[in-house]
Amino acid sequence: MTNIFDLFKKLESISANKSGPVEFIVCGLGNPGPQYERTRHNAGFMAIDEISAREGFAVTRAKFDALVADVTFAGKRVLFMKPQTYMNASGKAVGKAAEYYKIPPERIIVISDDVNLPVGKMRIRRSGSSGGQKGLADIINWLGTDAFPRIRIGVGAPPPGGDMISWVLGSIPEADLKSFKSCIANVPDAVSLILAGKIDEAMNKYN
Repeated sequence: MTNIFDLFKKLESISANKSGPVEFIVCGLGNPGPQYERTRHNAGFMAIDEISAREGFAVTRAKFDALVADVTFAGKRVLFMKPQTYMNASGKAVGKAAEYYKIPPERIIVISDDVNLPVGKMRIRRSGSSGGQKGLADIINWLGTDAFPRIRIGVGAPPPGGDMISWVLGSIPEADLKSFKSCIANVPDAVSLILAGKIDEAMNKYN
């Protein structure tokens, strides 16, 4: 059990480290609501939850049509985001936060699911098209550019003739959970490397 004094010290440390302006946005994509919690489309939300659980902060403050946390992570002041606009309108939340804090696209890291990657595979890119991912497409539209780094988490493709919407809104099957969780567990380190300006190292290590 966590000692209450240690908890207060950690909270004081987080508060003290929040000096200076927000430097980066790290946004995980997904859909709000308990019915979507463990679905393939919520891989981005789950990645943010992995980081927040490890670092001991909660992404619960309502702002910019999202749940957010403004903390110091990997030596940088970061706004972590989970848009509450539903996947296809993710750009609204990201765009509002980016405009408010004057964050350029190259300092916005987006984490999303990817049906074009096998379960448990990660792909990191500096920029690029949406690849058919509707949340990424909306962010590109709002920002007016695709030149922002992204971490894509493989959830596999539906079987031939399968319905894509039903697939991405379906839960990760038990047989795939180990590979999926292993990939999610690598996200905090990948984000840390990108924040440190080491995106090439992150790509070499995880792609």
